[in-house]
Amino acid sequence: MAQKEETAAAEAPAAQDGEDVENLEDPEKLKELIELPPFEIVTGERLPANFFKFQFRNVEYSSGRNKTFLCYVVEAQNKGGQVQASRGYLEDEHAAAHAEEAFFNTIMPAIDPALRYLVTWYVSSSPCAACADRIIRTLNKTKNLRLLILVGRLFMWEEPEIQEALRKLKEAGCKLRIMKPQDFEYLWQNFVEQEEGESKAFEPWEDIQENFLYYEEKLADILK
Repeated sequence: MAQKEETAAAEAPAAQDGEDVENLEDPEKLKELIELPPFEIVTGERLPANFFKFQFRNVEYSSGRNKTFLCYVVEAQNKGGQVQASRGYLEDEHAAAHAEEAFFNTIMPAIDPALRYLVTWYVSSSPCAACADRIIRTLNKTKNLRLLILVGRLFMWEEPEIQEALRKLKEAGCKLRIMKPQDFEYLWQNFVEQEEGESKAFEPWEDIQENFLYYEEKLADILK
């Protein structure tokens, strides 16, 4: 298989949010995208279906996918065993900050030491080195937090800096794995808007299993 490449956000606005490149030939549309603020965090309970189909697709060549989409489940357990759960998603705009850091800043800005937290992330691509460092620092100082990260794609996995960051995540106790087809189906059912009259059944794209196995092998080689 050909190796995966990530397109830098500076190359946007091509294919933003799954839009066809041809649609951006409209001068007004292009002007609108260029004038977007340099950074914005979007939050919600369910993301649009077209965003999911484009941004989470586990392709090897991720041209145009210059955002990070992060769906999360937070389970907080008290000493009596009672669990409170919350979920939603984060979407970052452009490259000034990333959804992983925004999660700790906006979703979990404070962590109650009396609770035990199990946090699961479903992320369109794996963390960059800077985000991995933020995650590691949070895990090291928060012993009552357990984090599982499931990713659709590996971000710049050939880079030594990225490989080292992923290994350090594992050493810090973070569980990291590639999303299986069943995980994409779970996201579709629990985090994606269902349009009226649209089939609610998840329709796997071509090569979803093959690409999962490809990334799973790459991650295993990095973490061993």
